[in-house]
Amino acid sequence: MAVFSRNLRNNPTDAERHLWKYLARRQIEGLKFRRQAPIGRYVADFVCFERKVIVELDGSQHSESVKDRERDKWLTGQGFTVLRFWDNEVFQNTEGVLELIRLKILSPHLNPLPLHSPPPQSSPIKGEEDYGNSLNQRGERR
Repeated sequence: MAVFSRNLRNNPTDAERHLWKYLARRQIEGLKFRRQAPIGRYVADFVCFERKVIVELDGSQHSESVKDRERDKWLTGQGFTVLRFWDNEVFQNTEGVLELIRLKILSPHLNPLPLHSPPPQSSPIKGEEDYGNSLNQRGERR
């Protein structure tokens, strides 16, 4: 598992590379995030062990996958909160994604969000949403 996670760290997706610029070096509330960290039989894209928060970035191959649901259920059972964002959300609404991560990390009641809705067919209308394509203002999936 260590070799696999090291390989993933050495070959990040564009979205992972972009988000890591903001999660690295304790830039979010002074908390440490790790990239491609093994947890049980899984590898989390990003994890803050101090708050037990996992951030997963999904491309189109993840649209409501049964494996993702099983994985999230297991991770939640281990006490982790799993946040999922589409790759395009990371690029199109970086500040909204970061704000949702901050809100979840600071929440006294960490709880998992359900898997996201299918990717939008077109970009949202400018100004229509402040918190990503599939999230409402409280950070809940629609």
